[in-house]
Amino acid sequence: MATIEILHVADCPNSGETLHRLQRAVSNTMPSNTPIKSILIDSAETAASLLFAGSPTILVDGVDLFSTEGRTSDLACRIYLTPNGVAGAPTQQQIEVALKSTVVSRRP
Repeated sequence: MATIEILHVADCPNSGETLHRLQRAVSNTMPSNTPIKSILIDSAETAASLLFAGSPTILVDGVDLFSTEGRTSDLACRIYLTPNGVAGAPTQQQIEVALKSTVVSRRP
């Protein structure tokens, strides 16, 4: 079973909506018992030790679902390119497509 994590900072205005979209996307694409772990990034040290690319970051088995060139130890927001332009969270459809791609690419 995949390990799904959402990394976020405490004051991120987009982490709640991203978590809801992630939950719906997971329920549409993964086994029903797939857990989602929410991880609060509360220090630069924690950010540096994880694959944090800004808040919110979604990891599947330790891999950034929306991989970018850089990581950051800054407790900062992240931006995503969506069909509607730049946003603070990916769309549910983007999450579903990325989850399906991740699952397919890991099949033997």
